[in-house]
Amino acid sequence: QVQLVESGGGLVQPGGSLRLSCAASGIFFSGYAMAWYRQAPGKQRELVASISSGGRTNYADSVKGRFTISRDNAKNTVSLQMNSLKPEDTAVYYCTAPGTAYWGQGTQVTVSS
Repeated sequence: QVQLVESGGGLVQPGGSLRLSCAASGIFFSGYAMAWYRQAPGKQRELVASISSGGRTNYADSVKGRFTISRDNAKNTVSLQMNSLKPEDTAVYYCTAPGTAYWGQGTQVTVSS
């Protein structure tokens, strides 16, 4: 049974930082690309960042220079370090293995003063 479990969301002030983590189980983690998506109220789900099985990264233009995706294959985890957060980053953030049906349950990130 495949499980992706996100953690680390919360409420943060503009300019602050959060680190999201996604723990994977039931899959050959190191063989999969992984990604973070987000969905704000009333908007479509969008790609935030992805990392290939070999560690190549890709970012949405809106988060370049502020967010960093990384993976630890020994721990079966993928993380998203989010710095200089803005109110428009407010959304539910999801972990997924692109091209599969595997999605986490999501974690809420709220950026507000």
